[in-house]
Amino acid sequence: MKKLQLILVIVFATLISTYSEGQVKKPVAKSPVAVKKSPGIRIKLTTDSGVIIIRLYDSTPLHRDNFVKLVNAHFFDSLLFHRVIKGFMIQGGDPLSKDAQPGQQLGMGGGDMARIPAEFKPGILHKKGVLAAARDGNPEKASSACQFYLVQGKICSDAELNQVECNIRQTDPGFYYTDEQRKMYKTIGGTPFLDMNYTVFGEVEKGMEVIDKIASVPTLPGDRPVGDIRMKMEVIK
Repeated sequence: MKKLQLILVIVFATLISTYSEGQVKKPVAKSPVAVKKSPGIRIKLTTDSGVIIIRLYDSTPLHRDNFVKLVNAHFFDSLLFHRVIKGFMIQGGDPLSKDAQPGQQLGMGGGDMARIPAEFKPGILHKKGVLAAARDGNPEKASSACQFYLVQGKICSDAELNQVECNIRQTDPGFYYTDEQRKMYKTIGGTPFLDMNYTVFGEVEKGMEVIDKIASVPTLPGDRPVGDIRMKMEVIK
């Protein structure tokens, strides 16, 4: 009797194994990185166009800690949003912008500061309203220590997302957008072509309309706003 039971168990296990192996396996998605909320690490960004509240991610600690250090040192106070492109992003953090003359080209300041190593996360993407670090063309894709941008972006199509996937897979063959991520880009919008190229390290919790307002101002050649838009930052609870 026991021998018969043992034979049945083996047969059943074999059938289960055969059934499982015969299933069509869907590619395993890279699980979105858990972006931990940090109730104590929020930034109040006050501009000439209104106030923006930004939450920094714990998943990108190097960028988070560097940004908090600069905010506490009042580094960003009185700097300009020196590059604005509607449907794309608004950029600031160039220390040379504090005393910039009208029409002066900006964007090269801060190059003497140590870069921040890239912190790319598969689940942290360039959706509308995220905070990300600017950078120069260094091969490591390390970030500027001080220049940043806030994404306005635009609604994307599946065709656009397919092209971005194709481009990223040239260096990361396992990358692809989940259904949820595609829905995000097709409803909320963003700048997916920057994914896995620039480090995203926070997102707007309040004041997205301020980004839209700044992104709509008239600009000069070089994308500098015609009228200066200054900022001030502080860490809030």
